Amino acid sequence: MAHGQNHQMVNEMAMENAIEVQNMTKVFRVLHRERSLKAAALKWARFRFPRREEFVALHDISFAIPTGQSVGVIGRNGSGKSTLLSLMSRIYRATSGRITVRGRVATLLELGAGFHPEFTGTENVFLNGVILGVPRDELERRLPAIIEFAEIGDFMDTPVKHFSSGMLTRLGFSVAVNSEPDVFLVDEVLAVGDAHFQEKCYAKIEEFKQRGVTIFFVSHDMEAIKRVSDRVLWIDDHTLRADGSPEEVVAAYQEFDAR
Repeated sequence: MAHGQNHQMVNEMAMENAIEVQNMTKVFRVLHRERSLKAAALKWARFRFPRREEFVALHDISFAIPTGQSVGVIGRNGSGKSTLLSLMSRIYRATSGRITVRGRVATLLELGAGFHPEFTGTENVFLNGVILGVPRDELERRLPAIIEFAEIGDFMDTPVKHFSSGMLTRLGFSVAVNSEPDVFLVDEVLAVGDAHFQEKCYAKIEEFKQRGVTIFFVSHDMEAIKRVSDRVLWIDDHTLRADGSPEEVVAAYQEFDAR
């Protein structure tokens, strides 16, 4: 291959998007059942089936995120922000459209998500690591760093059902960031924990940004959004209302939210 062609290919790979969402719509179908056995029996006797209702959680969303960009997502409760994150994490499947996320993905959606309450902290590290796609020998090598970051110490051999919410948060965050992801998806995790641990999280995210990790996170904390983001998406009424600089989009959202 000629040197010029090789250089062009490298440039194209460097410019590749880490995340692409194209005309994506997510519809949840809710089945309404009768509250009493008698009412249900009457419906069946009349050949009437339970009512199906559709709820459009997200409608015709499109955006692309270049590798290494840090993107914050804002919007009122129920607008579809967390659904978007769940779709990108492959917890849900899009009803229509396409979602592409390239590379190893680490996801932090809620406290203790993916933890087995009867397993110890250490056992849950290996369980979560496998879910994140990290080989066992790699996890064994990283275990000291995971324990150190989580600041749980002797409790690592205790079942996590005895952990406080803060301990669960610290362990979940520690496993995710030590999986060396290419894409880091986060939902509100920076809003929990004490100030000391929050600063550790911010320092780790800054380290990720320097390394070129793509960060996509949902938050109601506008200061956190402005601190971390290169760009902000505003989801309103299940559609993408704005996509731009943190200062402009946050200001427009706060003016709208104050009405």
